[in-house]
Amino acid sequence: MFDVSKEDITDGSIPRALAFLATPILAQQLVLVGQQVVDIFWVGRLGEDPVAAIGLLAPVLGFLHVGTYVAYTGGQVVVSQRVGADDADGANRAAFQSLLVVLAVTLVASLSVVGLASVFLDDVAPNAAVAEYAFAYLVVIALGQVFPAMSDVFEGGFYGWGDSKTPLYINVFAILLNVVLDPFLIFGWWEFPRLGVQGAALATVLAYAAGFLVALGIALSGRHDLTLDREAVAFDPAVAREVLSVGLPKAGQEVARQFARLLLVAVVTVAGGAAGLAAYIVGARIATLAFVPAAAVGAAATSLVGQNLGAEKPDRATRVTWTAVAGGGLLVGVLVGGVQFAFPETIALAFVPDLSAAGLELTVAYLQILALGYWALGAIKTVEAGFNGASRTTVSMVATMLQYWGVRVPVAAGLTFLAGYGALGVFWAVTLSNVVAAVGLCAYFCYSARGGMLERAAERAGGSTPAD
Repeated sequence: MFDVSKEDITDGSIPRALAFLATPILAQQLVLVGQQVVDIFWVGRLGEDPVAAIGLLAPVLGFLHVGTYVAYTGGQVVVSQRVGADDADGANRAAFQSLLVVLAVTLVASLSVVGLASVFLDDVAPNAAVAEYAFAYLVVIALGQVFPAMSDVFEGGFYGWGDSKTPLYINVFAILLNVVLDPFLIFGWWEFPRLGVQGAALATVLAYAAGFLVALGIALSGRHDLTLDREAVAFDPAVAREVLSVGLPKAGQEVARQFARLLLVAVVTVAGGAAGLAAYIVGARIATLAFVPAAAVGAAATSLVGQNLGAEKPDRATRVTWTAVAGGGLLVGVLVGGVQFAFPETIALAFVPDLSAAGLELTVAYLQILALGYWALGAIKTVEAGFNGASRTTVSMVATMLQYWGVRVPVAAGLTFLAGYGALGVFWAVTLSNVVAAVGLCAYFCYSARGGMLERAAERAGGSTPAD
């Protein structure tokens, strides 16, 4: 079940291929979100300050993941284009170069983030306890980041091949291990030491290290399409550069996003204190549920677009993109957004039962404001697949910069400090920027597709030549 062949991707029913490839990804992402919910559930039992501390780190951890974004996106796109062009050896070489890229970049990023984090935390944390909790969590995550990074890049390689079931099995194993380890390491159950927030971080690192070893074993076994044989594991500078050229705009996109989030965290802290920060963090975590279906459809669509371009079928790649946008926007906007708008207080208390009265009031408001723009999140996550599958990752980078720095940050500052909305100003800025980005990206994809973007991408991908 849910097996998708190359023929299904390039010749069969588009909705069926998207659904079959996206369903295991969706299941995997839901399990991942479940793990994040469990993390917050257990950490929430330590109090509001530890929850705020982990939330405060969200932008910092985004910088830590830059190497993953580069290698994951570059690897998935290049692998899928090679598969579409019937170049299996080239696809496996691209997957290995992606692992080398993420290893190098993540090591540098981890050391840099740990060195700079204490300055950031001292400046923006609402109190010393939050800063202390945050730094303790960050050190463990940063030192072990190479394992989840390499596991994620393996995942991108499998997706590029059109295999979404293998990453599902690997991630379910890793996430379940994480969930089991959490209470033992956080609270010191049985013979384990009580490590608090550091225990939550250590559980994540150990679980993904185990997941990476499973993925490596599968790739070395030679029983799957993605195979790391002797030919694949040789360093290939040309392919590594192609992976980097496709993936680097993703790094720019994420850096722009995380810097904006850092600024928004500071604005929320100044305007709303610990209660405002907790509301922002809880809302951000719950929002991950909203774009899980769209992210799954978008990941599937990226591989479908890439393979169809490799097979020199640009018109079909266009249809894949619009089908994904329609499905992703509907799933997120109607299903997830409707539930969140109707039951915000229940959702908030399920995450952090001891929220202060002020924290609960702000969290409820943020959840409802977010829900109004969830259809836009779905559209953004899926229309980007059309650009990314065509190696046009620069478009997503520029769109994100405009979304955050052209709309979200200035609107947040204006509503918060000039219009007197307080923390609510940041909350409204998030939703408004999502809507503007969705409309702009969809309009630009329509314009670019009519202008021959996908035809040119198909010419390059079909010949397995490096992207511009």
